[in-house]
Amino acid sequence: MKNKLKVYRAMEDLTQEELANELGVTRQTIIAIERDKYDPSLALAFKIAAFFKVKVEDIFHP
Repeated sequence: MKNKLKVYRAMEDLTQEELANELGVTRQTIIAIERDKYDPSLALAFKIAAFFKVKVEDIFHP
């Protein structure tokens, strides 16, 4: 699944570590999602979208 997580993270001027801490995941998880190596669980996808105050579809797309 393609995503725009890196773009949204950059717009908020967050490091991967800072975002990981906010979401309660590891930095490696954020790296893997950004590189399209890992699809987050539905719960994590919604948590990410809620953090950035956007719809899940704005960040993740097929």
